[in-house]
Amino acid sequence: MSKSTVKNLFAALNTEQAQHALSMARETLQIEADAILALKDRLSTGENYFGQAVALLLACRGRVVVSGMGKSGHIGRKIASTLASTGTPALFVHPAEAAHGDLGMVTEHDVLISISNSGEAAELVSIVPIIKRMGASHIAMTGNDASSLALLSDVHLNARVDREACPLNLAPTASTTAVLALGDALAVALLDARGFRAEDFARSHPGGALGRRLLTRVRDIMRSGDAIPAVTVDASLTAALLEVSRKGLAMTAVVDDQFHAIGVFTDGDLRRLIEHVQDFSKVMIVDVMHADPRTIGPDQLAVEAVEIMEQFRINQLLVADDDGVLIGALHIHDLTRAKVI
Repeated sequence: MSKSTVKNLFAALNTEQAQHALSMARETLQIEADAILALKDRLSTGENYFGQAVALLLACRGRVVVSGMGKSGHIGRKIASTLASTGTPALFVHPAEAAHGDLGMVTEHDVLISISNSGEAAELVSIVPIIKRMGASHIAMTGNDASSLALLSDVHLNARVDREACPLNLAPTASTTAVLALGDALAVALLDARGFRAEDFARSHPGGALGRRLLTRVRDIMRSGDAIPAVTVDASLTAALLEVSRKGLAMTAVVDDQFHAIGVFTDGDLRRLIEHVQDFSKVMIVDVMHADPRTIGPDQLAVEAVEIMEQFRINQLLVADDDGVLIGALHIHDLTRAKVI
């Protein structure tokens, strides 16, 4: 559907319909925001059940098994996914499937998190006693602290909401939002308690942008071997320009007889040189190169190369080992292709 078609559909709404839709949206967001804020105040009243839940999950020697029916199940899948990606091994088990064989996924070392707004979901109520008999612990997230699931729990997290955002007060809206936020709060508290770092997050997200930035090393993307543009210190400027052209990095390194990088010459240097030198035939590269070029180590993060390039406004960077020997070269396009930038 084109944007113009969408605009025409919107234009077909009368003013009263459009304003009512906007009003309903605002009211929905306000109800759900209020539900979350009410949870915030509830965490610090009476016994600190949230703290007990965190302690139980930190002590878990197995995995966190999250389960819920219907909309609660969808929220449970997201909570399990968030826990797993932030250092707490977790999985989702559908309660109906659990009653037909999937209980085999649960062990005595696990912690079950059951989710039900009423706390009376029959599929959960039927399997929780079995899971507890196995020796697993149970955290219930419900909106009723007198419910069956709450009474069967080792720790109960009360996610009660005053009303749903649904005007009929029927469709799970504010209640599911509240549970989702409570699950996020658990995940954040746990990752902090575990000392979970950005590098740890990247290891479980190798395909994402953060993973590439925090896991990609310079050696993974640098040009090496014959692809490194380099000339010796006794080379002429003409020979250096041929090397720049052949290797396609818009620069060449200048090396000594031990292949240490002692200088660099770039396309930018050439443009500036043209302004006051007409005859290149007698110019030696050592006379026009930049001495002591900036380098980076092969095991440094590629994102560090980006930072150096941005700081010094350069597009190329030489890679040297601990002894200063030239072993690679980087162009900003290499970093772009690797999606580090």
